Amino acid sequence: MADTVREIERKYEAEDGAGEVRLPDLSGAGPVASVARQDAVELDAVYYDTADLRLAAAGITLRRRTGGTDAGWHLKLPVAPGVRDEVRAPLGERVPPRLAGLVRCRTREEPLLPLVRLVTRRAVQHLLAADGTLLAEASTDAVTAERADGGHTVRWIEAEVEVAPGGDPALLDTLEPHLRTAGLRPSPAPSKLARALDGLGLAHPAPQPVAKPATAGDHLLAYLREHAETLLALDPGARLGTKDAVHQMRVATRRLRSAFRTYGRILDRRATDPLGEELRWLAAGLGVDRDREVLVERLRDALEEVPRPLVRGPVRARLRIWATRNRAETRRQVTAVLDGKRYLALLEALDALLTDPPLRPAAARPAEPVLTKALQRDHARLAARVEHALATEPGRARDLALHEARKAAKRARYAAEAATPALGKRAKRFAREVKAVQTVLGDHQDSVLTRTALQTIASQAAVAGEATFTYGLLYGREERRAADDERQLAGMWTQVRPPA
Repeated sequence: MADTVREIERKYEAEDGAGEVRLPDLSGAGPVASVARQDAVELDAVYYDTADLRLAAAGITLRRRTGGTDAGWHLKLPVAPGVRDEVRAPLGERVPPRLAGLVRCRTREEPLLPLVRLVTRRAVQHLLAADGTLLAEASTDAVTAERADGGHTVRWIEAEVEVAPGGDPALLDTLEPHLRTAGLRPSPAPSKLARALDGLGLAHPAPQPVAKPATAGDHLLAYLREHAETLLALDPGARLGTKDAVHQMRVATRRLRSAFRTYGRILDRRATDPLGEELRWLAAGLGVDRDREVLVERLRDALEEVPRPLVRGPVRARLRIWATRNRAETRRQVTAVLDGKRYLALLEALDALLTDPPLRPAAARPAEPVLTKALQRDHARLAARVEHALATEPGRARDLALHEARKAAKRARYAAEAATPALGKRAKRFAREVKAVQTVLGDHQDSVLTRTALQTIASQAAVAGEATFTYGLLYGREERRAADDERQLAGMWTQVRPPA
C-alpha cells in the first residue's frame, strides 16, 4: 500500500554558502500569527539509485528513512521547481515493488542500490495562523552525508520551509524577504541528495549548453528529445492514476509518431517506421483508459442537461456502475502495458534512435524550406481526407472517413508545432487553424463512441428490467450534435491555409 503527498518547499543556506544558518522569528510575517517550537528529531535516510544515477539525473529521489513521524519508504517525483509528489510506503528492508515500478521506465533492468546515507538533526518550528491552523513547517537541518558503503563524509546546515498539506504556496513568497533579511538565500541544490552527491563526488558533470538549432535535423531532434522525456516523466502519473497523465502520455506518443511520419525526409523511415508502430501500440494500450474518462464525463454532462421528468429509471446509478466496472478493467490494462517487456523495449529503441539518429541529407539543410514543404504535404493529405469525408453519404462510412480526417488533422497540427521554433508565426497560425478542425472532428468522434456506449448501457438496463427511454433521448441528442459538427466543419475548412 502507498499514498501520495504533494510537497511544496524551499531550501535556504547562509548568504556566503558556508556561514551560520539560523531561522529568524517569523511571527507576524504575513498570515503567521505565532511560532511553536517542536522537539528536535534525528532522521536517518538511505538513498537508492542505479549505479549510474538514473533517478538523480531525472530529479527523482528514493529513500528508506527512519525517525520522525513519517518513517518509511519515500519516492519523490518532480512536478515543478520546489514542488514534488512524495509517494510513501511502509518501512521494510527491501524497495517496495510498487515504488520500483513507478521508476522502472528510468531504471529499466538496472538494480536499485543503496548509494548515499544522510543523517539529519532537525529543529522544527510550526508556523501557525491566528486560529491555530498549521500554515507551514520551518526547520534547521544539520546534515551529515556519506556513501552507503562508508568512507568520505560531508556536512552542512540548511534551512527549509514546507507549506502544510493543503496550504497556500504563496506563503513561501511572503516569508522569503524575512529569510533574506536574516542572511539566508535560496539553496542552489534542488534537494539534500543532490547536494550530497556533489559533495561526495558522485554527481554527473554539469550538462554542456546545447547549441541553438540551426538545421532541419537540429530542430527535429530537439523536438523528439523533448517529447521522449515527456513520455518518461508522465509514466509514474499514469500508473498512479494522476488526472490527465494517461491522456498527456498518449499525446506524447502521437507527437513522436507524427514527427517520424511527417519528417521522413529528415529521419530515415526505414528506422523510424518500426518504432512508430510500437508507439501506435502504446497509444492504443493507454487509450482504453482515456476513452473511458472522456465518455464518462460526456455522459454525465449530457445527463445534467436532461429535464428531471425525462430521466426515467435509475440512469445515474446505471451510469455509475458502468463507469466503475470499466475503470477497474482499464486501469489493469494500462498497468499491464507499462509493466510489460514490450514497453521497456520501446523505450530502449527510442533512446538508441535519439543517440544515433538515422539522418538523411535533408537534415543538414536550412530548416525553413525543409519544414515548410513537409507542412504543405500534410495540408494536402488533410485536404483530401476532409473533402472525401464531406462528399460521403451520412452514416457509418462518413463517420469512418471523418475519423481518418481527424487523424490527419492531428498529424498536421503536431508537425506544425514541431516546426514553430523555426518557422514562427506561419507555423503557429497553421497549427491554430488545424487544431480548430481537429477539435470539431474530435467532438464528432466522441459522439460516435458515446452512442455506442449508450447502446451498451441501454442493453444492460433492459436486461435488468429498467426503463430505457432516457438512453434513447441521449442517443438522439448525440446524433444531432454530430450533424452540427459536420456542418461546422464544412464552413471551417475553407479558412485553413497551408504555410507559404
